[in-house]
Amino acid sequence: MQAVSKTNLADEAIEAIRSDIVGKRWAVGDKLPNEASLSAMLSVSRGTVREAVRVLVSQGYLETRQGSGTYVRSTSDAGRPLTMARRASLRDQFEARLALDVEAARLTAMRKTAETIAELRRLLNERGSYAGGDEAAFIERDLAFHKAVIAASGNRAMIEIYAFFSASITDTIAATLGKDIPEPDMQAHVDIVDAIDTGDPDQADAAVRRFMAPVLAALDRMILS
Repeated sequence: MQAVSKTNLADEAIEAIRSDIVGKRWAVGDKLPNEASLSAMLSVSRGTVREAVRVLVSQGYLETRQGSGTYVRSTSDAGRPLTMARRASLRDQFEARLALDVEAARLTAMRKTAETIAELRRLLNERGSYAGGDEAAFIERDLAFHKAVIAASGNRAMIEIYAFFSASITDTIAATLGKDIPEPDMQAHVDIVDAIDTGDPDQADAAVRRFMAPVLAALDRMILS
């Protein structure tokens, strides 16, 4: 184990200890050197060592036993399976949402009226583009637009299903506001309304699939990475 530099001490201490764990300097069940020894080995304060251990415990690499010490719990990347599971689950949510959005857009295209299109464009104008700030308010505006497309389908069962899964739909919208999954931009939303306005269900179908394709592709890359 090498001493860490004087910058970003906690992060570097975490990485130094994690590297030794993954490199199997200690086996699962082995007890780590005490706080004072790790402090000397890394040339950092004991407070920095405590913070590094706390993080590695939360990540599943270590466990602390009161009155005994700190032990190696796992020598593998303990967080990766959970991260992959969350990403896979999120992809499932997007796939389910795609199925609902596609069929709703098809039905809405066949049943649309001038009033329907005007309302969708109004809600889309209110939605705007996300540029940081109040995420919850933006998610509410975005959800209102997508729920309006569902409502305009005239299919009562789909409306109720969408309402039932509103928490899941909200999660998918929130996921696109981070740095990993691309948020469908305003033009992608406008394209859906324009396609519905043609009255052609196939065009509406294609617009929704184009809207969702970059999101699903990003999730596929994340799951396979």
